[in-house]
Amino acid sequence: MRIAIVVGTRPEAIKLAPIAELLGPEAFIIHTGQHYTTGMNAHLTPSLVLDAHHDHRATRGHQLGSWTSALDHAFREYRPDSVIVQGDTTSALAGALAANTTATPLVHIEAGLRSFDRAMPEEHHRVLIDHLADLCCAPTPLARNNLLAERIPPERIETTGNTIVEAVTTALPSSDDQADILDQLGLAGAQFVLATFHRPENADNSAALEVILRELAALPVPVVFPLHPRTQRQIMASGFVALAGRLRLTGPLDYPALLSLIRHAAIVISDSGGIQEEATVLKRPILVVRRSNERPEVEDSFGTRRRPGPDISAVTTTWLSDLDAVHAQLAHLPSPYGDGTASAQIVHALRASFAGQRPTKHRLPKTA
Repeated sequence: MRIAIVVGTRPEAIKLAPIAELLGPEAFIIHTGQHYTTGMNAHLTPSLVLDAHHDHRATRGHQLGSWTSALDHAFREYRPDSVIVQGDTTSALAGALAANTTATPLVHIEAGLRSFDRAMPEEHHRVLIDHLADLCCAPTPLARNNLLAERIPPERIETTGNTIVEAVTTALPSSDDQADILDQLGLAGAQFVLATFHRPENADNSAALEVILRELAALPVPVVFPLHPRTQRQIMASGFVALAGRLRLTGPLDYPALLSLIRHAAIVISDSGGIQEEATVLKRPILVVRRSNERPEVEDSFGTRRRPGPDISAVTTTWLSDLDAVHAQLAHLPSPYGDGTASAQIVHALRASFAGQRPTKHRLPKTA
């Protein structure tokens, strides 16, 4: 089989790498160029980088049309037996649409996540991809139930776990390397909070961002704050440089360094979906600062969710006051994302569904 794997961002590359490793030479990696960073190649080496004349300032609609057209051309030329997309990015939706236009079976990794927040572009992406997919790989039973509630037939759904478990286990540095990373950041032996913010509802909203920065600065322990480019721009534009300077700012971190900080943080505060998952693997409490969340499994086990405001410092200081007990409670709590076999389950389901056949579609002629 030839399996096209569409990737556009580092989180996609991280989660798809274990699947690509299992597929070996059958995997054909197509990079849309959505986020082109050297860090991505540490996880997946592209077989093909699209020449889609991508402009990072373009609208989402322009990006979607450009990548869909380029992927349609690539699928017709390379004729994969199936296409894998992951998550809810514009690249993933483009891959799903191009698979549909070329009658290529589609596998959606991380299917069934729902925030029920129509203000999130990602929510629309998730729903569309799931309904186009021939195989929906749901990471949790709750995600499976979401798909069933939308009348996606059960034979198109597999509950597999999430490949983030394997990705974290593989990428987490050794104990000595973790210690070196903490030492380089001046955190050796220190109790600290790790905070990351990048979502538009927080980073692009000056009022929300100011509240978040003030709440973080008021905490009784150092706050390590890796700056996302979006957040950095807003801090500069809104005149929050002095306020942000009360935190321990870093530039973007590579994945092993980020995992090391999550592993050793007292508490994690974030609006990131991926970091929520990673916190459950590394057994750290997480405060999710968002109006909605497509990962309620995390809120039910490893953390809680709040809007920007005084609850940020209130929840954090409460956890800090009894931190040993909080950590001890989480140490033996299983991650809701499975036991580290998601990649094997996904590859098995893919082979069972599509090896030598196209279950609901027919291959188009290459010249179609």
